Amino acid sequence: MSDDIVIRVLLLPLALLYGMVIGLRNLLYRIGLLRSVQFDLPVISVGNLTVGGAGKSPHIEYLLRWLDQYINVAVLSRGYGRKTEGYRPVSVIDSVEQAGDEPVQFKRKFPEVPISVSESRALGVPELVRRNPDLHCVLLDDAFQHLAVTPGLNILLTEYNRPFTRDWLLPAGRLREGRFEYRRADIILVTKCPDNLTARQRLHMEQEIDPFPRQRVFFTKYSYGLPYELLRPDLKRNLDLQTDVLLVSAIANTDYLLQYLAQTVNSVQALEYSDHHYFTEADLHTVRRRFNAMPGQHNIILTTEKDATRLELHRQFLWESQIPIFVLPAVVEFCDNDEAEFQAEVKRFLMEFKV
Repeated sequence: MSDDIVIRVLLLPLALLYGMVIGLRNLLYRIGLLRSVQFDLPVISVGNLTVGGAGKSPHIEYLLRWLDQYINVAVLSRGYGRKTEGYRPVSVIDSVEQAGDEPVQFKRKFPEVPISVSESRALGVPELVRRNPDLHCVLLDDAFQHLAVTPGLNILLTEYNRPFTRDWLLPAGRLREGRFEYRRADIILVTKCPDNLTARQRLHMEQEIDPFPRQRVFFTKYSYGLPYELLRPDLKRNLDLQTDVLLVSAIANTDYLLQYLAQTVNSVQALEYSDHHYFTEADLHTVRRRFNAMPGQHNIILTTEKDATRLELHRQFLWESQIPIFVLPAVVEFCDNDEAEFQAEVKRFLMEFKV
C-alpha cells in the first residue's frame, strides 16, 4: 500500500465526520429547514466539488469575454484571502489584500464589468443589483457549495486527470462535499483536457461521471499566450526549447501547467507554495537565489496571472532587486465542437429565464 493510501486511510474517520456534518447541512437545505433564496434575474454559478485547481477563474473569464459583448453582466466572489470584510465593489486600483487575488484579476482584465466581493452571496447579490440596476446576469464565482443561493444555472467544473469521481472527502482527499452532490449541476465541464482528446477518452469520462439525463457534459482545455513581464506588461517573451524556467506559483494544482512547460521549454524548476499564499520578501530572496543558481543562458522566472496579483504587492522590492518575473496568460478553449453547444445551453437559460 502506498504512503498516500495509508495517509488517506488514517484520515478516513475525520473525513467521515466531516461528510456527516456537510451531509446534514445539505439535507436541511433540501427539506427546507434552511432556506435558499432565488433572485429575479439570471444567476449563473461556476464552481467545483474540490478545494481548488479545476480552473474556475479562466472559465469565469471565458463567460465574461463572451457574455459582455451582448448583455450587462457582473461577478460576485467571496474574495478569498482578502483582509477586508463585508460587501465591497472592486476597483482597478485595489490590491489583493483589499479584494482577493481572483476578483482583482477579473477587474484588471474587465475594468468596465462590475466585480464585487462579499462573504454572503445571499446578501451580496441584491447589493450588487442595487448598485447596478441595469444588470442582466450575475456570475457567482466558486459558489457550488454555497446553498444559501439557488442559481438559475449551476456549472460544475472537474479536472480531466483528477475528476471528483476518484477523490475523497476532506481531509483524506480534496472533496468539499460528497461525490453524489454533482447531481445539483446543470452543466459539467471537464477541464484541463489533453490537446488530442479522443472520442474514446470523452466516452470513458462521461461514463465515469454518469450524468443525469438533464445534465450536459462538455470538455475544455487551456491555451497559453506569450509571457509578459510583471512590471512592464508591454514586454513579452517567447518560450522555446532553449528556455529554462523557474516556475513560482501558489495555486492549488500545477500539474497541467508543468506538463505544458515540459513540452515547450528545455527544463523546469518549480518553486511551489500553498494556494493563495501571500509572498514575503524572504520568499522573493529564495526566488532570486534559485534563479541566479540556474546554469542556462536563457533563463526565465514564470508565474501565473493569479499569483501575479499577489507578487505585485512587492513591486518596489522586485524593481530594486531587478528580479524579472514573467506572467503566463491562459484562456479557455473548448474541445471539438463543444463551444457552440455550451453557448447554446447558456443562451437557452438566459432567454427562457422567468421570474
